[in-house]
This record gives sequence, C-alpha cells and structure tokens, in this order.
Amino acid sequence: MAAVEHGIEATLPALATDTPVTTGPVAGQDKVVGQSEKALTDTPDGEEPNDHENKTLRHVAENLPLSAWLVAIVELCERFTYYGMSGLFQNYVQRPYNGGAQPPGALGMGHQGATGLVTFFQFWCYVTPIIGAIIADQYLGKYKTIVLFCGVYLVGLLILVCTSIPTALEHGAGLGGFIVAILIIGLGTGGIKSNVAPLIADQYKRKKMAVSTTKKGEKVIIDPALTIQRIYMIFYGCINIGSLSLLATPYMEKYTGFWSAYLLCLCMFAVGTAVIVLGRKYYVVRPPQGSVITDAFKALWIMVVNRNMDAPKPTWQAANGGGRTNLPWDDHFVDELKRALVACRVFAFYPIYWVVYGQFSSNFVSQAAQMQGHGIPNDLMQNFDPISIIVFIPVLESLVYPVLRRMRIRFRPISRISLGFVVASLAMMYAAIVQHLIYSAGPCYEQPLCDASIGSDGSTSGNNVHIAIQTPAYFFIGISEIFASVSGLEYAYTKAPPSMKSFVQSMYLLTNAFGSALAEALTPAAFDPAIMWMFVGLAIASFVTGILFYIIYHPLNAQEDAMNALDADDPDVPVPRISDEKKKEEN
Repeated sequence: MAAVEHGIEATLPALATDTPVTTGPVAGQDKVVGQSEKALTDTPDGEEPNDHENKTLRHVAENLPLSAWLVAIVELCERFTYYGMSGLFQNYVQRPYNGGAQPPGALGMGHQGATGLVTFFQFWCYVTPIIGAIIADQYLGKYKTIVLFCGVYLVGLLILVCTSIPTALEHGAGLGGFIVAILIIGLGTGGIKSNVAPLIADQYKRKKMAVSTTKKGEKVIIDPALTIQRIYMIFYGCINIGSLSLLATPYMEKYTGFWSAYLLCLCMFAVGTAVIVLGRKYYVVRPPQGSVITDAFKALWIMVVNRNMDAPKPTWQAANGGGRTNLPWDDHFVDELKRALVACRVFAFYPIYWVVYGQFSSNFVSQAAQMQGHGIPNDLMQNFDPISIIVFIPVLESLVYPVLRRMRIRFRPISRISLGFVVASLAMMYAAIVQHLIYSAGPCYEQPLCDASIGSDGSTSGNNVHIAIQTPAYFFIGISEIFASVSGLEYAYTKAPPSMKSFVQSMYLLTNAFGSALAEALTPAAFDPAIMWMFVGLAIASFVTGILFYIIYHPLNAQEDAMNALDADDPDVPVPRISDEKKKEEN
C-alpha cells in the first residue's frame, strides 16, 4: 500500500504525534472556515509552498503507510535474531566449555580471542552489504534480494544451532562450525541490511512539499524530508525493540545452553522471512535499473580524467567537444551522482563513531563480568542500549522535535550527527570511570577475575562493584545512536540517486566495517589495566571528531532542501538514465 499522494495516511498511528493535518482540494477550493481574506491569496492546500511560506510556516511529517510498517516488522525480526545471537558471542568464544556448569562457555579462546572474533564478525557484516547492494540495484531489485539473502541467513543460523549443542562441542565441532556460521550469517545480514533500510523509505511516495491546513485551522507544510526522518526514527525503534531479545537469550544461555538461545533466534528469523514473503502484494517494489552502478563508476572516471564534476553530463560533452555523444545517462543522473558523493564524503568520519559503538557488544560485556553480578548475566546489561533508544525516540519525535519546529528551529542532519559523536564520547568517558572503580576495588584490583575471586563451588565473581553502575554507559551509547546512526541512515537515503539507494546505503554501512577494522587494531590493548586508557582515548577521539565534523560540514545544513529536491520530479519508479527507447530514437 503506498502513501497517499495528496493527503495524510491515517490508517495506522505514527510514533510521533505532530498535529494531524488535512489536505484540501488542489485548486478552486471553498473558503476554509476561520481563514482571513488574506489567506485566500495564499497557496491552496495540496500545492507547493512559496518561498515566504516555506520560511514562515511550520513543517510537519506525515504518518507511515501500511507497507512501511510491514518492512519495519521484518527488520525487527532480523535484529531480534542478530542481537540475540551475537550478544552471546563474547561469552561463547571467551569461556571454555564446562559441561553445563556456571559460568557457561564453549570455545575457550580468552578475552582477546573473543574480542578479535566478535570484532571480525562485525567487520564482515558491514562489508557484505556491498554485495547485496550491487545485486539489488543492478539485477534483482531490493525485494527479491532481501528474500534471497533471508535464505542464506537461515542456512547460517542452522549451522550455528547444530554446532553449539553439547554433543557437537564435546566432539570439537564448535570452533569450525562457529567460523562457518558467522561467515554465512554475515553474508546474509549484509545482503539484507543494504536493502531493507531504503526499502522502507521507498514505501513513502511524496517527493515535494505541500501546503496543508490542520483541523485547528493552522497552515502548515507537509515536508517529505521530515517524514523520511520519522520513518527512520520508527525504523530504528523497531530495530531496538528487536534487540531486546537479549532480555531472554542470556538466561537461556545460562540455564539451558547456547544452542537453545540460537534456536530461538532461528525461529524468530523464520517468522520475519514469512512476513516478507507473504506481504509481497503490499510493498512498493522498484525494479533494478540495469547497469546503473557500472554507469556511475564510468561517470566518476570521466570526472577524474577531466577534473570536472560536470564532465560526464551529455550537455558538457557537447559544449566542450568531449567526443562522448552516446552516454547512457542524462544531466540529471550526474547531478544525483554528485549529491551521492556529498553523502559519501560525510560518511568518512563515521568509522570513529563505530569503534565507540562496537564496545557495547564486546569490551562492555567483559567489563560487566569483572563486577559483582548479583545473579544478573554479564551479557544482559547490553539491553540498556535498546531500552534507552526505545524510551528517548518517542520523547524526541513527539516532544522535542515538534517544539523545535514550532520555534522554527531546523535541527538538520549534520547538527544531529555531530551531537551523536559528542554523546558517544560521554559513554567512553563514563566507561573509563567505571573501569577505574573496578581497579580500585577488591579482591583482585587491577587483575579482575584472579584466583582470589574463585568461590568454593568453582565459580568466579568480579570485584566489589555492583554491575548496575555500568547502566549510564549504555544509555549514552543509545542516545548517541538516535542522533548519529539514525541521521546517517536518513542521509544515505535522501542523498542517494533513486536508482542507487541500496548502493549508497552500503557505502554508509561500509564505514561500520572500517570502524570494526580499527577496533580490531585496538584488540591488543584489550587487557587489564590498559583497557581503561583505551576507553579514555576513544572518548577524546569521538569528541574531537564530532567538533571537526560540524566545523567542516555544517554549511551542508543550508543546502539540505536543495539537495533533497533533486529527485522531486521523479516518477514512482524513477529512471534517471536515458531510456532504451530514447536511445533507439537518437540512433
């Protein structure tokens, strides 16, 4: 079901609650009750606002169509699986198999070995989106590519479940099965990630701003950019509702075994796969655009050779005697490609952020094990990250952002991303403080989990610091995600050419892989007591990066509307390149 073109979709509630608006007739409308005579000279409802209205009227977002909610449910199931499974990997790899005794383990590769493998898995998951993007944009389209990689994902999960059962671990199948499983799962999740984020935004079809009147008689502007922002806020909220699987899987790991937790993840992902397949008729599905990615790289090469961003344009070639008269794209395609390059330039700073973000599923888990758990599994603490996101997204979307809009303050993506970096630095600084507290407490001080921490029953306990003290670090990470990660998804979609949405999304996700590579390089520092200073270094790096990011890119805030308007005239299924029929006529 597509979004209503000239009205507000009201069949499902949106997460945010801007004042609902109603759109009147485009032309020749009757006088609206309560409007002054001056209002009759204003732009009619449903039409594009003029410059004065754009600057003075309040901008609002529309609600989501049904198909967008279905895509969000699919992502919820996939993230339930991903986080419920990968959140256990640190313990699974770090601790040895002990026949079901506490604390549970499987592969026994130690802290550094576990951090290295978990970081590699994160790296692999964010390299593979490039494969999924190319397949989607050039060959199958987003929908069919998602279905294909769902099948790949299921195979990897099945291998993980089978090789984590006690019998398999006792016969040495654990490590080999784990490596094969994470390679296949990483391929599956990568193919899905680069396509599901743009697919949900594809469900919203309005491209241009439109004037509308609220039920209270207020003139407002329906802003597609704000609706895309809302879509990704809700999308990210669903991601984090799914990641609450970590409320269940650590206890299944503790009392039943890793295999049961992985089996739950397999079953949940099967539900998500069923939703994507059975909901096919509701989705807005855009077909692949053939050799669009190849054409993009050809255009980039022409830019480099001629040292001119406009050189690939057919009009430039004709005016400057370039000799390329039969190019398979038009000027608009080159303008869109230039806009995509702006987005990729902005993404260059993200690897620093992802190094910080990745700590919550690796070194934060190990840090929690160094404290007194009081019956709380150390990998359960990760849930405070999604909980903080689930709490603060409605606050921001229904309270903070509407207030800023009423005050005519435009909180643009560049500003939000910069703030995300700064908040992430607070998470690292707090983690360093917690680590200092751990080193200051007995019985092991700077060598947590030493022999003095082993109880009479053979179990180990951390230093005398309560595990709950770690909670604010996860809250800071979660709040930073709302600003940095959500805005990154939004920027990747709105600045990508319509035919390259998945590919530009994969470029954004690739920055996460670079972040994982940097984190892998920091693995040698993941030991006591050096890890405290690693946290301090990451805090400084994230803060400085956020400030530099704003200084360098804040002029792009002023260009936001102009860049978003580039594809405003595109049809429902955009084809920015010259059609085959037109090329035949020209030849």
